[in-house]
Amino acid sequence: MNKLKPGNKYNLKTSLFYTVMLIILAGITFSSCAPSKNAYYFKTVPRDTIIGSSINRVEESRIRKNDLLSINFSSLNPTEDMTYNVVAAGGSSATATGGSGGGGYLVDAQGNIQLHKLGLIHAEGMTRAELKNKIQKDIEPYLKDPVVTVRYLNHRVSVLGEVGQPGVIQMPEERLSILEVLSSRGDVTSNAKRNNILIIRETAAGKQLKRINLEDHSIFNSEWYYLQPDDVVYVEPNDKKLNEEKRGKTQQTVGLILTGVSLAVIILDRIIK
Repeated sequence: MNKLKPGNKYNLKTSLFYTVMLIILAGITFSSCAPSKNAYYFKTVPRDTIIGSSINRVEESRIRKNDLLSINFSSLNPTEDMTYNVVAAGGSSATATGGSGGGGYLVDAQGNIQLHKLGLIHAEGMTRAELKNKIQKDIEPYLKDPVVTVRYLNHRVSVLGEVGQPGVIQMPEERLSILEVLSSRGDVTSNAKRNNILIIRETAAGKQLKRINLEDHSIFNSEWYYLQPDDVVYVEPNDKKLNEEKRGKTQQTVGLILTGVSLAVIILDRIIK
């Protein structure tokens, strides 16, 4: 078997060195960053202006079957108040009286709730204000100067994607604006696509999907500015984030290739010696 001459060994090692360097340079090139665009809210809003809104913020939703309601009583007789509020908090009689062991009153399949001393009350189709007024009037023989508050316990909005803290937000009253929802989850991240936020809404006809642009001030007049119970908000990653993910995968691949090439160089170097 012919042995390699010293000059040939030197040339082969030099070739291997340049090959490795070319692969490294190629990996750096593929991993280069793409320029990012500035993204912020309401790019189109004029300076010092008034934006009229036709959205009716105070419109109340109607109570539905399977809603879970928090009903709180307050009067001049705190001891008597406790009778009702302990039940609402999930006492032993809560389930038996139409409440819920988890706290609150569940609207049953017939649309009713059952309250201590008042019996069955048909809550389905009422607003919170209407139910509050009815209970407050009916409870007057039992409580002195009663004040009743009604809130939802099962209404919520889910937030996913590029936000500080993805999660579920409770809606104890009527609606939340998209800005309130995002700010409560730590706002969108620097990798968010503010001009293409997806809202998924359950309707009688099925799931309705809507994409909104928070860089355009026309959102203030959109019917989607205020969210509804069970809406899902998905904040998509922008091109910068997607490029970073691609770059990460590329770097992983390049790393594996470099490892393989390095091993091959070491093995060849041993053979050539």
